[in-house]
Amino acid sequence: MGPTIKDVAKKAKVSVATVSRVLNNQPGYSEKTKKKVLQVIKEMGYQPNAIARGLINKRTQTIGVLFPSVSSLFSSKVLHGIEHIAHERDHSVIVCNTDTDGKRTMKYLQVLGEKQVDGIIFTSEVLTEDYYRVLKAMNIPVILVSTFSLRYPFPYVKVDDKHAAYHATEYLIKQGHRKIAMISGTEGDEIAGTPRIEGYREALRDYGIPFQENLFVFGDFGYRSGCAAMKKLLERGEEFTAVFAASDEMATGALSVAYQHGIKVPDQLSIIGYDNLQIAEMSVPPLTTVAQPLFEMGKLAAEMLLTMIETGVTVESRIMPHSIIERQTVAKPL
Repeated sequence: MGPTIKDVAKKAKVSVATVSRVLNNQPGYSEKTKKKVLQVIKEMGYQPNAIARGLINKRTQTIGVLFPSVSSLFSSKVLHGIEHIAHERDHSVIVCNTDTDGKRTMKYLQVLGEKQVDGIIFTSEVLTEDYYRVLKAMNIPVILVSTFSLRYPFPYVKVDDKHAAYHATEYLIKQGHRKIAMISGTEGDEIAGTPRIEGYREALRDYGIPFQENLFVFGDFGYRSGCAAMKKLLERGEEFTAVFAASDEMATGALSVAYQHGIKVPDQLSIIGYDNLQIAEMSVPPLTTVAQPLFEMGKLAAEMLLTMIETGVTVESRIMPHSIIERQTVAKPL
């Protein structure tokens, strides 16, 4: 059996209450006493009991994170950032895979409530009235990532999707392209789908290029939907010299179909993606894309959540910068 808090107090010649205050960063001791207690803890190899500590500070040192698809490259990068900060700040992370249609979201919110997590990071999903009602009843801090709500104003961390999609389309236009197709995300997706469509259409409009229904097709952000969408575009027989895909996975699918049809990228067709996932660097040729700082978004969301947990003060929402990462899938049209 390892040393107890009483053993630490005895060796440091202080009370158990003082050791507890030091462990929980509470006031009531000198800097000299703090150093002495921490030194004894180090020497004895004392490990604070998380349950006992939770009874003192009313916290579990645990946060919950909800993703529509934990296995996606997008989610893994955001999660990496969240865990980096959480572990640095001595917090555990419970990850919940809510599925793409959110059918498990309510169940996992209930589980996180039962686990008495100190806060929740809610990602990529529409914040419905039901979700908001449950989150509000839990009475803990909540941060949204890659989603937001005007009706339910939880603080959020995200990129301006409309602006980023505008920037991607404008980049193709400035390369000389005027026949630009778009592979969009899921139809009806208010978070990442509709804003990226609006950005694409607004860029076309600003540069005097008419929107063509035959050059637009929905996907679902995944690789297979990118393949299917690219096949649809080719089957329609409408000429286009460039494709803006609303995710890197769909852009990679479009690249694959182009290769299967003997279409050379970027000589005959330019393709730009969205996210700057590792798959963009690994594709052949390497994919030009709009970069979202996903790791940094995860880190910032965790920092904001822990600040709210520790201070009780609501933090400001943050719009993160995006950028175009130029690789080898975009060129001027022939």
